[in-house]
Amino acid sequence: MKVRHFMKFGLAILALATTLAGCGGDDDDAAGQANIAEVAKAQGFNALLAAVTKAGIGGTLTDANAQLTVFAPTDQAFADLAGRLGFANATAMVDALPAPALQSILSYHVLGTKKLAADLAAGGATQATAYTYASMPAMLRLDSSNGVRITDAALTVATVTTPNVMASNGVIHVVDKVLIPPGVLNIVQMARVNPLFSSLVSAVATADLQSTLSGAGPFTVFAPTNPAFAAAPQNLTVPQLRTVLTYHVVSGQVLSNQIPFDTPIATVAGQAIRITAGTPPLITDTTATQAKIVAVDVRASNGVIHVIDKVLIPAL
Repeated sequence: MKVRHFMKFGLAILALATTLAGCGGDDDDAAGQANIAEVAKAQGFNALLAAVTKAGIGGTLTDANAQLTVFAPTDQAFADLAGRLGFANATAMVDALPAPALQSILSYHVLGTKKLAADLAAGGATQATAYTYASMPAMLRLDSSNGVRITDAALTVATVTTPNVMASNGVIHVVDKVLIPPGVLNIVQMARVNPLFSSLVSAVATADLQSTLSGAGPFTVFAPTNPAFAAAPQNLTVPQLRTVLTYHVVSGQVLSNQIPFDTPIATVAGQAIRITAGTPPLITDTTATQAKIVAVDVRASNGVIHVIDKVLIPAL
């Protein structure tokens, strides 16, 4: 699993909690407020504090000179993520995830400067977080056209439910889901956290491919969406389903800028696909209908996912 250090943002994560004390306001409102850990405890952000503690930063003192922005998931947001990943509850998830993974997840919720909602809107469609991946700050995509909505590395969207909660060392924006960074969860987990892939997740379980696609890899997976599965042939036998699913998998990590266009690409199923460059790129299988690649480079800890709008059909 790829993880990165906080880039000196251990204090930033604690800052996460303090901000919850306020009810919003301008910079002057932050004066005299309690520190992050105290506010988080008072406000009942139990899952967040548990993650902070497991990550090894629970005892870090708040930096009075810091001015940070933190997107703080609610307890329900942590519970929702736990359910999607197959854990009984948020406590079980926090207990199971390694501390470095929690550090990466938490730092992905932190911006290095204080930004109110208006500043987020003015800051552009992508903004850098405190989490570093592939030697670069990992980015969040923000849509401020109606409130603030945040798209993470798993292509899921969080909504800011309470903006501009002031703290002495920055501002917090409460969000309704845990943001998923690149390179932390494996391919199966990345699919599980996005409802758009529930049919794929079910098919992988039926075909008993979960362990394989959760393994070291790396793999490249062309992931069909739920509508793609709805339009695909039904009533396949389990061996046929395994052939179909492994036809979507290429051994090794192939990012979008590494795709060998217009040449046969071997799949794990032992049959080749061909990808044609374009906007969007198109994949040719054994049928007359090509699949469109509609999103690329969803980075997992053991490879990469490219999203497609059609189930690829091999020779069965």
